[in-house]
Amino acid sequence: MTMGTVAAIGERARVVGLALAGVAVLVADGPDDVRRVWRSLPDGVDLVILTPAAAEALESDSAMPGGHRPLTAVMTP
Repeated sequence: MTMGTVAAIGERARVVGLALAGVAVLVADGPDDVRRVWRSLPDGVDLVILTPAAAEALESDSAMPGGHRPLTAVMTP
């Protein structure tokens, strides 16, 4: 079994360093950006690391196209 892609969604300053570990960094600086990026995650993303602000923006909007929902982890504040 192979691991899919790991992505990170959130404010640039909090997620940019994860690119050094091979994480697909998706900068989203506001709630609308977070929801837009979340809904457009490509197939093959199995884990999404969220900043606390990104997680808060997704609390009421967890819908994903195709019904696939990746595992999520929230960074500590």
